[in-house]
Amino acid sequence: MEWTQLLDPRRLCRPDYADKPNRPAYLQDYDRILFSEPFRRLAQKTQVHPLYDHDHVHHRMIHSMETSSVGRSLGIQVGEALVADGRLKDGLQHVMAGTVQAACLVHDIGNPPFGHSGEASIGAWFAQQFAANTGIAAGVAPEHRAEFEAFEGNAQGFRIVSRLEMARREGGMRLSYATLGAFAKYPCTASAAANADESYVGLKKFGCFASDETLFAEAATALGLPEERTSSGHRWWRRHPLAFLVEAADDICYRILDLEDAATVGDLGGDDASDILEEITGKPNRPPEPEMTLRERTGMLRAMAIGAAIDSAVDAFLEHYDAIMAGTFNDGLMEVSSKAKAFKRLKQISNARIFTAQRKTELEVVGRKVLFTILDEFHALFVALRACNWDTETLLKEHGYWTQLVRAVDLDLRGVTDEYTAAHALTDFVSGMTDRYAIRVRDMITGQVPS
Repeated sequence: MEWTQLLDPRRLCRPDYADKPNRPAYLQDYDRILFSEPFRRLAQKTQVHPLYDHDHVHHRMIHSMETSSVGRSLGIQVGEALVADGRLKDGLQHVMAGTVQAACLVHDIGNPPFGHSGEASIGAWFAQQFAANTGIAAGVAPEHRAEFEAFEGNAQGFRIVSRLEMARREGGMRLSYATLGAFAKYPCTASAAANADESYVGLKKFGCFASDETLFAEAATALGLPEERTSSGHRWWRRHPLAFLVEAADDICYRILDLEDAATVGDLGGDDASDILEEITGKPNRPPEPEMTLRERTGMLRAMAIGAAIDSAVDAFLEHYDAIMAGTFNDGLMEVSSKAKAFKRLKQISNARIFTAQRKTELEVVGRKVLFTILDEFHALFVALRACNWDTETLLKEHGYWTQLVRAVDLDLRGVTDEYTAAHALTDFVSGMTDRYAIRVRDMITGQVPS
């Protein structure tokens, strides 16, 4: 792969776009993402701890902004090193940093309410529907069912930026090819991931739906990402090199800052958090200053740990540069970095003590019930729409309750023409909800009086 292609500023469905020297594509991408409605909704979506009133606990928006800051640091450090080695034209290090920053900002835009448990809940609901083979599920082709049974926020994110946001024009937000490539952690469809003939880091999940594959292929081709085929003929692509930096920025932020959040809400002792943060910094243990509170010390160590992790990720990228550029690197940067042992311990602590905390678990159960209730009700609406031969005007003319429900939530039924598009419209609607809005809709459809 070549950087001149990999940093292509042209836009999705706008290949004639010419970059502007005083307002480069990556800055426009960043602004389009920042001011979009889906990004705004991230302020009310779970990062790890659902429905917390504590002001210092992370939600998806602040996590995305912190990740974009770390991503910018990774991009400029890698870019400067490549310029110094003669492997990147001087000036492109700023394009690299800005592209990673924009991709990091948008990396979680497709996540549903209630965090990863929300993804699992949507998938579990669809799995039940497919098992029963009733309703609109019965009409979804078997090769497309994995898109819903293993609902994936990464693929929903690509769908949002390429189709749903600014939906009246082809290409949606029309982000640059470079930003879309850096964003694409899993450059494949669900069918390609399921039928892959090799083990590859970009095939662990899927990053675009079958309905959006043509749009993704446009970006991948422009960027020069190596295209592969499964033995059954499904296309997939090697990762864009900057996708590894976006992934590392995400890993650094959520591993370290989830730890700080756990200490803040009492799921993890402050001393425990300090111990592991000190391991990441690589500094010898030292007693805290007498006037420093435990919270202040945790914050200081968190900042130092992020800096140390950034340096280790940069070193790992440069060490594995040839394999990354060839598309053969098959790991995460933090997993092969000098901080791999400490990050493995962080993961173990998260699995054992943070993700299983009682309050978090209780609220995940609540979230699952909320989403199942909403999906049941709106699935019935789509079944009624199918009975009207997918004619929205007829549905709204002949069925008073469905008309009220569509009006109450401003549901967009454009483009729903069959069971597959109906299933996507349903997941578009539910996954776009914030945590608290989902509870509000659940209360509305179950007849609870608004407070």
